[in-house]
Amino acid sequence: MLMAIKRMIIVICGFLLQIGFSLILYLFFMKYIAIIHIIYSIIGLFLVLYLIKDSRNYSYTLPWIILLLLFPVIASLLYIILGNNKKRSKTLKRIVEEEKKSKKYLIQEEEIYKEFRDNSRLRYISDFAHFPVSTNNDVDYYSLGDLAFPVMLEELKKAQKFIFFEYFIVHQGTMWNQIVEILEEKAKNGVEVRVLYDDLGCLTTLHKNYYKELEKKGIQCIVFNRLNPIAGIIMNNRDHRKILIIDGKVAFSGGINIADEYININSPYGHWKDNAIRVSGEAVWNYTVLFLTMWNAFKKTDKDFFQYKYEFKKSKKKNGFVVPYGESPLDEEITGEDIYLNIINQANHYIYIFTPYLIIDTDMINALTLAAKRGVDVRIVIPGIPDKKIVYTLSESYVTPLVKGGVKVYKYTPGFIHAKVFVADDTVATVGTINMDYRSLYLHFECGCYFEKVDVIKKIKMDADETIKKSHLISQKEASAKFLKAMWQAILRLIAPLM
Repeated sequence: MLMAIKRMIIVICGFLLQIGFSLILYLFFMKYIAIIHIIYSIIGLFLVLYLIKDSRNYSYTLPWIILLLLFPVIASLLYIILGNNKKRSKTLKRIVEEEKKSKKYLIQEEEIYKEFRDNSRLRYISDFAHFPVSTNNDVDYYSLGDLAFPVMLEELKKAQKFIFFEYFIVHQGTMWNQIVEILEEKAKNGVEVRVLYDDLGCLTTLHKNYYKELEKKGIQCIVFNRLNPIAGIIMNNRDHRKILIIDGKVAFSGGINIADEYININSPYGHWKDNAIRVSGEAVWNYTVLFLTMWNAFKKTDKDFFQYKYEFKKSKKKNGFVVPYGESPLDEEITGEDIYLNIINQANHYIYIFTPYLIIDTDMINALTLAAKRGVDVRIVIPGIPDKKIVYTLSESYVTPLVKGGVKVYKYTPGFIHAKVFVADDTVATVGTINMDYRSLYLHFECGCYFEKVDVIKKIKMDADETIKKSHLISQKEASAKFLKAMWQAILRLIAPLM
């Protein structure tokens, strides 16, 4: 923890130095204050026009627009430093290049396409998000991290060729220690082991040079998007994915990170409600390409991804459609939110949702309330015990319009719900890492798995039913905040997209 505090202090100091240097220049030329103000006002106006022209979501860009118009000098400096990383970051440029290259590996099988070409949800994912749909899969759903973890260990022990591991948070403890022990043993036995973790996600859990310890064990390791004192506090564009791939045969994903609270060991927020999925079949390839794309953006390791593709035997048995998909803040598609909106807009009977954070835009609010108004049973479960109080207060502000619009919002009474789940009409579901907040929907690298007419949807629905039974339904009176809290929530909503 001390190491993490030191690193954060260094990064904050670097960020403040950038702001300070800009302000010193501003003050140094104080006698030209009128000219400087005019110049920055013009810059601010051009930035506003740029945001208006390119924005696909004004709920996200409106705070920047307001700040740029009210405080052109400070806001312009902040936007240049914080708001435009995509064009300045070498890391992000490399990822963009690799994402373009990787599309040649994501090939939709024509025979399967014929089976779903009249299905608009699946066609969107295949045609525009560019993730192939497959039918030859077996899927298991685990309603708790506690249940998934033993299965993950067993599958890791079976690895013969390679293990790919990509997680936002890795925390040394019971869970990680058991995993890394297997990874080290497998690496010694000639299995190719690659680990990728996010630097910000592991800021308080791993020391700065932990990757060197893994490399000494024979484990290849990449730290994603290192925090840099010169670049400032780059909170955006983190790798929030959770992916474990074994021999190209099996993949795990879902909400759980690799830390003890995710399997209810020493959870600080009551019972930790999370989930995971295990996929075996053609769909594993989508996860493999996602991992290799990210890996090769940092280390040009692989000339041909197909060497890691396992060829499954063709089966006449059909178990619905399975589509693992990725969300990238660097392309034109807002895949995660679009999939959520498609499920909501086409639901006929019910839609149940799990999300730890409820910080949504007007499009999502309108879609949820419109579904409720047309008679769909819309239910959302959020945490009963918050992990971040300010974020929780912000989430509560979105409960009011939802409840007024007929949406049923529940608080998970036993503790914290970290799962990210949509399930609708017994036929459609998605499970993954994508929270209903600005960071997940617009700023982070995420992943999910979409299911349609797959047996596992029954288990997901059962989990939703059981979770709702343990949760408290929020009344309209309870959702309405008093004046001071409402004003505080309004301020938080204004700055939420910038956080």
